[in-house]
Amino acid sequence: MQALLKLSRAIDALNALVGRYVIWLILAATIVSGLNAVVRKVFNYSSNAFLEVQWYFFAASFLLAAGYTLLEKEHVKVDVINAKLSLRTRVWIDVLGFAFFLTPMCLLVLYYGVPFFLQALESGEMSGNSGGLIRWPVYLFIPLGFGLLLLQGVSEFIKRVAFLCGLIDDPTLKVLEKAPEEELAEAIRKTEEEAARQAARNHTSGAKSA
Repeated sequence: MQALLKLSRAIDALNALVGRYVIWLILAATIVSGLNAVVRKVFNYSSNAFLEVQWYFFAASFLLAAGYTLLEKEHVKVDVINAKLSLRTRVWIDVLGFAFFLTPMCLLVLYYGVPFFLQALESGEMSGNSGGLIRWPVYLFIPLGFGLLLLQGVSEFIKRVAFLCGLIDDPTLKVLEKAPEEELAEAIRKTEEEAARQAARNHTSGAKSA
């Protein structure tokens, strides 16, 4: 089981790395959108390529970050009933969901998505829009995204089985990172508390000396 947990940590690290960089594609899409608007208004010129590259960036960010989203427990859940169940029951539901729903769905998409991408790559398929882009790069995001999602599903399955075996803590807990403002406020609070303790010690020491 320790070997599987090591594999799980490696998958987590991979999707965390992907998520850290994929987020910049949102900024890229925003910049392209802004430049397209400026060029269209100032120079009275536009191209479908500008619109499609935004679609490419959005597709990449949406698909490639799917595994990272699962890692960060940000996928939408309906917890009306689930939240009332015991922790072990919720974990068993996750185990069954990963095994019988997420994994088959990802494998099915990969089964059809890989040939779909390869066909477009071999044929050099182009967009049907005037001035549009070649299509295979965006088709590549389908197997890549669902491949990363499948790997993360395997990782989450391993962690939940390990929890049921008593080897790790609750893997369903979401670790909330503090915002920079919260970290600054906490640092100020700790500094003030330390200063207050130091003042109290000095006061006590002075009283004893007197």
